[in-house]
Amino acid sequence: MADYLLPDDITTLAQRVVEQNAAAGRKVVLAESCTGGLVAAALTEIAGSSSVLDRGFVTYSNESKAAELGVAMDLIEAFGAVSVACVYAMAQGALERSNADVAVAISGIAGPGGGSDQKPVGTVVFARAIRDQAQPEAEEKLFAESSRSGVRRQATLCALELLLP
Repeated sequence: MADYLLPDDITTLAQRVVEQNAAAGRKVVLAESCTGGLVAAALTEIAGSSSVLDRGFVTYSNESKAAELGVAMDLIEAFGAVSVACVYAMAQGALERSNADVAVAISGIAGPGGGSDQKPVGTVVFARAIRDQAQPEAEEKLFAESSRSGVRRQATLCALELLLP
C-alpha cells in the first residue's frame, strides 16, 4: 500500500469512495464539525480525488455553521449543534453552496468534555443529502470510544461509508 498520512482502514475506505464516486460521475461535498476536516483529508490522500471532491466546509463553531452553511441560529439554539435538525441544515447548505451531487454533514461531541446526560461524549450525528432528493437522511450514533481520537476516527469512517454510492 502507498505511504499515507492517515490509518490504513480510513485510506482503504477513502479509496473505495473515490473510485466508486468517480465511476458514478458523482461529486461530493463535506460539512464537518467534530471531525475537523478529517473526511476531506482522507479523500485527498487518494490520487484522483480531485475528480470527486468538490469542496469541504469545516464549520466547528455555531457561528461558522450559520455564516458558511446558512444554518439558522434559532435552529441551533432550539435543538443544539449536535442534532438531526442541525446536520440536515448543514448538509442542505453544503449542497446549495457547491457543485456536488451528494453532501455529508457531521456534528458531534468528541470529548473528553462537553457531554451531557442527553448527549454523552461520543454522540455524533450524520446527514446525507443528495441533490434533487426531497429529504436528507440522518442518523445519530453513540461511539463508546475511550478517547477523543477514537470518536473522531469512528465518525470519519462512518462519514466515508455514507459517501459510497
